Amino acid sequence: MKTRRALIVVDFQKDFCPGGALPVKNADTIVEPTNRLISKFLDEGSPVFFTRDWHPRDHCSFRPDGPWPPHCVKNTPGAGFHPSLIVPKGAPIISKATTKNSDAYSGFEGTDLAERLRNARVGEVYVAGLATDYCVKNTALDAVLDGFRVDVVSDCVKGVNVKPQDSANAFRAMLSKGVRKTSSEAVLRGA
Repeated sequence: MKTRRALIVVDFQKDFCPGGALPVKNADTIVEPTNRLISKFLDEGSPVFFTRDWHPRDHCSFRPDGPWPPHCVKNTPGAGFHPSLIVPKGAPIISKATTKNSDAYSGFEGTDLAERLRNARVGEVYVAGLATDYCVKNTALDAVLDGFRVDVVSDCVKGVNVKPQDSANAFRAMLSKGVRKTSSEAVLRGA
């Protein structure tokens, strides 16, 4: 049986974009290339999955006990996807870190994403979204552990970069585990 490819758009939510509670610098600049990828995958009949943080108001990652300010609280505007992001009606949305005492940087952690991909006969995943040094990295690494071939689309991800080299270090970590780095142009060309 021939396997398919899928696109995973990681946590492209308002709170992670400029003006949000936990903004990634210049996150808006990757909306256009990400939308081109989404359109390409949809046009060829390949599945597109969207992950999102969907936190309760008292989530363990929030200060003062956790490292982050409150963000992506379920059913709030900040938890919504970027307003310019193409999210087709009925698109599969994977909610993560949905309970008070569990955090999840990976779209696979505590979700049925791997099962959904397998059910769709997916063998290769392309990863885009936010943030390179946290949820993108962990989603890509878990995808490898779950047996998928993984490509991170370098011009469709942005990092938090608490330390200036965090995104570069994330790419090194991913590449060392077999993740491949590609560009949206290469994907659109079919390379």
